[in-house]
Amino acid sequence: MSTREAYENKLKAKLDEWSADIDKLKAKADQAKEDARIKYQREAEELRGKEIEARAKLEGLKASHEDAWEDMKAGIDRAWDTLSSSIQSARKRFG
Repeated sequence: MSTREAYENKLKAKLDEWSADIDKLKAKADQAKEDARIKYQREAEELRGKEIEARAKLEGLKASHEDAWEDMKAGIDRAWDTLSSSIQSARKRFG
């Protein structure tokens, strides 16, 4: 397996994990009282948007030319860091 393939697989696995976290947050929102439900739902929608953006970057990476993927990696890493921080923050707040 190439370095690129390993990187792509690592990103996909992490996205799948985060997607499950967002689903858990949405489930909590559905069971929460009205005021908390709105807050949970808003947070889950924000996270889902960031997840969609990260998945799009991953797809762009997969479609990129072999020479360009290293250049794309820095942008993807920034998106990953943002999503990771947001997920961790949501876990703490809504744990």
